Amino acid sequence: MSQEVQHDHEHGHEHGNEGARDNAAASAQGINLTPKALEMVKQMHTKEGLGVEQGLRISVVGGGCSGFQYSLSFDVEKEGDTAQEIDGAKIFVDEISLPYIAGTTLDYVEGLHAGGFRFDNPRASRTCGCGSSFSA
Repeated sequence: MSQEVQHDHEHGHEHGNEGARDNAAASAQGINLTPKALEMVKQMHTKEGLGVEQGLRISVVGGGCSGFQYSLSFDVEKEGDTAQEIDGAKIFVDEISLPYIAGTTLDYVEGLHAGGFRFDNPRASRTCGCGSSFSA
């Protein structure tokens, strides 16, 4: 399934804890998706009946309770995007958003109180309880 990802991990043995974390997530140019997040993106793509040119756009916009807010949408690739395909799912990040979210892991959690996509951004100096905004 994700032979590219496993191949990448063979080159980074010196970081023991990072390797274990990376093995659980697929990477798109500095953006990581856990297997559950990747599965949900693919399910939503199919449910929406989108074409193969449509992919998941991960971006950062001003606003939210901590200064910046993450944005997820399905879109086509645009000029200046960093694009990668992970296990059949296309991921797009615009050039302005990439520096803010490089190294971020996108996860999908299920729960009675607060389910949905969650961002783990090591570059964030402060995050919010909603899990969708941060300050850099």
